[in-house]
Amino acid sequence: MARKAGRSFEITPAILLKAYACGIFPMAETADDRSIFWLDPTERGILPLDAFHVPRSLRKTIRKGIFEIRIDTAFAAVVDACAEPTPDRPQTWINAEIRRLYLELFRIGHAHSVETWRDGRLVGGLYGVSLGAAFFGESMFSRETDASKVALVALWDCLVRGGYTLLDTQFLTTHLARFGALEIAREDYQKRLEDAVGREAVFARQPAGGGTDVSDLQPFNQTS
Repeated sequence: MARKAGRSFEITPAILLKAYACGIFPMAETADDRSIFWLDPTERGILPLDAFHVPRSLRKTIRKGIFEIRIDTAFAAVVDACAEPTPDRPQTWINAEIRRLYLELFRIGHAHSVETWRDGRLVGGLYGVSLGAAFFGESMFSRETDASKVALVALWDCLVRGGYTLLDTQFLTTHLARFGALEIAREDYQKRLEDAVGREAVFARQPAGGGTDVSDLQPFNQTS
């Protein structure tokens, strides 16, 4: 289900957070489209935190310590990288208004970025919205093999240690399914959302072990 938000209707960070609390999130048709529409999918993608899978090949990459993890150090750059067109995704749903809103959410502590760096370069990452014990993953990007996947593992690590109970992926993709993501009915999602939003959680701003070395990420409870 989707409905357009009129251009004369000003969306504020408070309105956006209220929408998330109700299970609704915004998108734009293209980066050049000034309007925003709201989505409330019949089937919702989630990634159960207690059934997270780390593929064996990715575990090996993490143990090599190729990437450095940073959190909330380059939020705007992550959003902009997610908005860049790619050969597989020539159109993006992140327009100027969405960018403005999420930068505002970041400023007031309700949005976070998990970044992968290599040799001082931002090579991958993701960002999303935090509300209570729910985290809503918005988008991710990768400029090197496995960079966004490592960021996802780091996000899971942060959420588990911070006491989160819901990781909303919005939609189910083949990529996310490898990590244990699944689809649930809207009614089931609403119950989980209500419970999660009513809880308290803290977004951990450092990887486990207190450093930035991705090999510190522990524990990996499942592999596939």
